[in-house]
Amino acid sequence: MAWPTGNGKSAEAPLISVIIVAYQSGPTLARCLDHLRAQTFTDFEVLVVDNASTDGAPQAVAATDPDLRLIEPGANLGFAAGNNLGARQAKGRWLALLNPDAFARPDWLKQLVIAAEARPDIHCFTSLQRDAADPALLDGTGDVMTLAGFPYRGGYHRAAPAVTPEGETFSACGAAMLIDRALFLEIGGFDESFFCYCEDVDLGYRLRLIGEATHLVPGAEVAHIGSASTGVRSDFTLFHGSRNRIWVFAKNTPTALLWTAPLHVLATFVLLLRHLSRGEAAPAWRGILAALKNLGPVLAERRRLQATRTASASDIARAMTWNPLDLFGMRSVIKPPKGPRSADA
Repeated sequence: MAWPTGNGKSAEAPLISVIIVAYQSGPTLARCLDHLRAQTFTDFEVLVVDNASTDGAPQAVAATDPDLRLIEPGANLGFAAGNNLGARQAKGRWLALLNPDAFARPDWLKQLVIAAEARPDIHCFTSLQRDAADPALLDGTGDVMTLAGFPYRGGYHRAAPAVTPEGETFSACGAAMLIDRALFLEIGGFDESFFCYCEDVDLGYRLRLIGEATHLVPGAEVAHIGSASTGVRSDFTLFHGSRNRIWVFAKNTPTALLWTAPLHVLATFVLLLRHLSRGEAAPAWRGILAALKNLGPVLAERRRLQATRTASASDIARAMTWNPLDLFGMRSVIKPPKGPRSADA
């Protein structure tokens, strides 16, 4: 089935470029694309970046849909670099990043567009994610940053409330988000050294440092499996998550907030003990050691980011949660939306 519009053949570029980075996504990719074809908003193009899959799924969907743009770099670039490659080749004003194991409700893009039009001062939006296996459970309401510099996905595997408020989250979950393409490219996209995991938190933190907020659009829903290609508790996931959390903290935390470093160390230690109790501490420990071993480039990037930061440390602190029970309960933290900024603000 061809895409109704935004197929790259018209004189005008589509409003949105949907980027899907695929790696061994055979069980879910076709279903993901079927949900995109059912979108009520149709001014979009679809780019699938194949990270050297061996299951043939990206090639199979491209063969049945000439309007889908398949990008084959010939290697596994990871989630971060794969999306960056797609962003550079995209034609849309906005980038909608979607995981191949995320299945969008028919009005997903429409709700994001409505939100973007209503809030021209906001340039990054995140979706409400439900658990694909049990829609009564949340998969996430955007990412939360604790005062300890320890991120988590808000509401993960918690009962979905009858009404989820619109508002500000610390950062967007990369599984289903919308971001201004020019802004994404201007700040360098995802940090490719992360490969995958926490690169979305890092992106959101860097947006915070330059005064850019992220908003949750509760009407923009997707059902998300999560880590369908890599495994939720695989060695790969535990290694990259453990390493990249430390890098996010070291890169982005304003100097005035570095007094929270002991809290970050404590949180890391407590999580390591939890992994130990599950018999999965080895990859997490390797991730911690890799983070410390490769801190040099991270600290160099930190100096650049802090030199160009425009948001105050108090602005960053206000965007975090100060309640440790939020982390232990995986609570959603959605702050009331601020009013639109005036033209001369």
